[in-house]
Amino acid sequence: MIRKIPLAAALALVCGFPAVASSMPDAATQAKITADLKAQGYEVRKIDSEDGMIEVYAVKDGKTYELYLDANLKIVRSKEGS
Repeated sequence: MIRKIPLAAALALVCGFPAVASSMPDAATQAKITADLKAQGYEVRKIDSEDGMIEVYAVKDGKTYELYLDANLKIVRSKEGS
């Protein structure tokens, strides 16, 4: 019985990872985001996912930005970095 608890915990962890990975935008969506933001003058450095939104790290005019996109790939919030 004692061995079942660690095994159950390990299975829960392994089974939980695909759900996290699936929230990442697929390659086609990432390509569209990159193209759209490039047209707006951004250089995309990284695309991630956070709190159900797409998070993009980008540079524009020498400044870094964290951009948050909605499901329609529109910027709904941005934060300027240092």
